[in-house]
Amino acid sequence: MFKVNRSLPLSVAMLAAVLTSATIAARAQPAALAAVAMGATDIGGVVTGPNGPEAGVWVIAETTGLPTKYAKIVVTDDRGRYLIPDLPGGRYQVWVRGYGLVDSPRVDGTPGQPLNLSATPAPTPAAAAEYYPGMYWYSMLRIPAADQFPGTGDDPGGNGIPTFMRSQYAWVDTVKQSCQSCHALGSQNIRHPRRELGEFANSTEMWMQRIQSGQAASSMAVSIMRLGPERGLSLYADWTDRIARGELPADRPRRPEGLERNMVVTLWDWAEPTTYLHDAISTDKRNPRLFPNGLIYGSPEESTDNVPVLDPSTHRAWTIRHPVANQNTPSAADEPRGASPFWGEQVIWDGRTSNHNLILDDKGLVWFAARIRPAEAQPAWCKAGGDHPSAKVVPLAASGRQLSVYDPGTQKFELIDTCFQTHHLYFGYDADNTLWTSWGGPTGGAIGWLNTRRYLETHDARASQGWAPMIIDIPGWGRRGDYTEADQPLDPSKQKRIIASLYGVQPSPTDGSIWGQSMDTGFSRIDQPGYLIRFIPGDDPTNTGLTEIFQPPPGSFSPRGIDVDSKGVVWTTLASGHLASFDRSKCRAPLTGPNAATGRQCEEGWTLFRFPGPQFAGVDPNGSADHAYYVWVDRFNTLGLGNDVPIASTNGSESLTVLVDGTLHQLHVPYPMGFFTKNVDGRIDDPSAGWRGRGVWTTTGTRTPFHSENGAGERPRVFRVQMRPDPLAR
Repeated sequence: MFKVNRSLPLSVAMLAAVLTSATIAARAQPAALAAVAMGATDIGGVVTGPNGPEAGVWVIAETTGLPTKYAKIVVTDDRGRYLIPDLPGGRYQVWVRGYGLVDSPRVDGTPGQPLNLSATPAPTPAAAAEYYPGMYWYSMLRIPAADQFPGTGDDPGGNGIPTFMRSQYAWVDTVKQSCQSCHALGSQNIRHPRRELGEFANSTEMWMQRIQSGQAASSMAVSIMRLGPERGLSLYADWTDRIARGELPADRPRRPEGLERNMVVTLWDWAEPTTYLHDAISTDKRNPRLFPNGLIYGSPEESTDNVPVLDPSTHRAWTIRHPVANQNTPSAADEPRGASPFWGEQVIWDGRTSNHNLILDDKGLVWFAARIRPAEAQPAWCKAGGDHPSAKVVPLAASGRQLSVYDPGTQKFELIDTCFQTHHLYFGYDADNTLWTSWGGPTGGAIGWLNTRRYLETHDARASQGWAPMIIDIPGWGRRGDYTEADQPLDPSKQKRIIASLYGVQPSPTDGSIWGQSMDTGFSRIDQPGYLIRFIPGDDPTNTGLTEIFQPPPGSFSPRGIDVDSKGVVWTTLASGHLASFDRSKCRAPLTGPNAATGRQCEEGWTLFRFPGPQFAGVDPNGSADHAYYVWVDRFNTLGLGNDVPIASTNGSESLTVLVDGTLHQLHVPYPMGFFTKNVDGRIDDPSAGWRGRGVWTTTGTRTPFHSENGAGERPRVFRVQMRPDPLAR
């Protein structure tokens, strides 16, 4: 990125002349090049550089003339042509961004008028690299060699790696699942530490201060302790020191090719610059034709209790306040924190609801995994000695997050106390419209659900909920029987309870089973591998439910996120740098017996797809440094790439990665730099309108939106990603 030389005065007149000449140059391209069919709501033309047309670069148009800031992004075709379609009326700033370039001057554009643009080549490799996705930068982080594991600790003669860190992959898993999953490690404000942190004797001390800055300090401190902490801090210090000295990524990204050039991205601002959003929702995921052109809702997790709402038809954004049932509910404002280089001592998070995830039902009600009371304020009927049917099997002493439902018609919330903890949530396909939830923490020993049909009829939370232990059928009885507890040795003559916290949860549309996944030690911080988990409810899930677990094959590890396609095939992303599918129908070995307790009984069911891009030096090259937070399967062709297309939220490469006909394609969103999303959903607004009537929706998902290129003024955004049949389609 360039820096302004303040020693050279630039008058207003000179600045105006520069911008005017840039505009004239943009419009003065040969008329023959501008053969782009346009309508009254389009901006189109040709992008050229010193060597001719620029293929596979992005053209961005942005306006502040609507109720909220609005932008649209397209990609040039192989002749450098572009078309930005369906723009609301107004004046736009338009510019070119691309690999091998720096941003062109922003010029005025008006829908209905052609606009040819001049690309600006990067003057140096370093200037070009500032536009690379974050993973190209954080892949430069040096990972301890495989022969340094298990760690030998901090004692004299130790290597500084904790003894519980048993393998190199556990270290990588921690870097990805506990660090990159929330903070976009490769973004500009991470790789270039801000001087506002202070003056330090060395960069290790700077990093020690850095992880204590801001309101995410507690989670960052826990993560760095898992890496050393001195060993981990020294490696991060080495990384930023090398970048400061001018070291660049060893790999360079390719410009968009093929179907990647058909992408159209629309952006709206919503929420406040300090808001940390986890997810957004646009429709009932089981039927994407519901609520066409409707509102988008967000879940702001720890940062605030103000739930953002966007009307994409009117370009208007607002918030609704999520209440709590108990005024002693903890607040993020009470968490320990250090001064922020962006916000100083200002308390920017004050959320109590910890609003993690949300989903729409077929009536348009919005359901939230939200905290409504303190964890320890657990009803007596949940606990040991309680008379709830599930408590008699699995008493629960506390729950850190519960449920709520918002009715847009009445604009009122109902708060639903649950004994089980909630994290992600998804509706089943049964007549009761059962809402299944994941646990989310390291001690999850139960799977919980809410019969929403019963709840909406009775508003009786106690009678409408249930939960069950996870029991593996070691002997192969095919029904629930005697089992050993999770902390007891395996007994082949009995079933076995496991403690494996479901992070994601997903009912299967084919057989009524409920799939989940638990992550490896890097996130769970317990000494067991990550699994795919299949829960078979039976007629009375609390007393009849059985569980199967499946480990990824050797060389891959740590599932994160889960979805099930229309054929019952399960999809997940792996911290080893893979998109993965698991097809249980391919299992040849018995799914019972002692191997069932390890999850190693069906490696043949897995198929792995390596994410594109570089790998950390000295780490298994069969994997990738890229990291995906979650996966969603587009079962209904909402993106226009076909049915059952998995979409991984690869926030390392600042992309949505799609698998089409066995090939991975990365839909990189270049603006603002640091695109970071955690999940998507798709909606069909008009099935007769072709590509224009469908798309997938997501939102900024980083804890620190101010780490993006626009700094402290950057607000979280809603993104709609669409795929047209070619780069010039209207």
